[in-house]
Amino acid sequence: MDRRAYLRAVGGLSTVGLAGCSGLVAEQGTGSQAYDVGMSSSAFRPARIEIDPGETVVWRNTSSHAHTVTAYEDAIPADAAYFASGDSDSQTAAEEGWRQGSEGALYQGDEYEWTFEVPGEHHYFCVPHEQAGMAGTVVVGDTETESTE
Repeated sequence: MDRRAYLRAVGGLSTVGLAGCSGLVAEQGTGSQAYDVGMSSSAFRPARIEIDPGETVVWRNTSSHAHTVTAYEDAIPADAAYFASGDSDSQTAAEEGWRQGSEGALYQGDEYEWTFEVPGEHHYFCVPHEQAGMAGTVVVGDTETESTE
């Protein structure tokens, strides 16, 4: 059994067992979860995650509101591929897709994953909740070391 499948099964059992514990499972962050970033009604949890190049981040909608994962086109490394739930190829396309029919929407329990190859900071947001401050950052590699070399 692969790691994510195992963690998904264990996480599902934990969710049932902790159903009355005020969202504890969604707030725990990484480690024992089958996902790396959860989503509350207006925040990514955690808002900042650090990974190595080549690692995959899994976002799971852990709230009852629809969300997106949408890269800020001008706030990802120049050589990095654009990422967005719904597979839009630009920030403008992702925002228009959401407005025209909730394209890229992740509903409760839905997941989106992306493999980050290019070191640096990759900033992203949720289209319908950007005004509420729902934004996050994936830091790939050690950006402090890279910027001083």
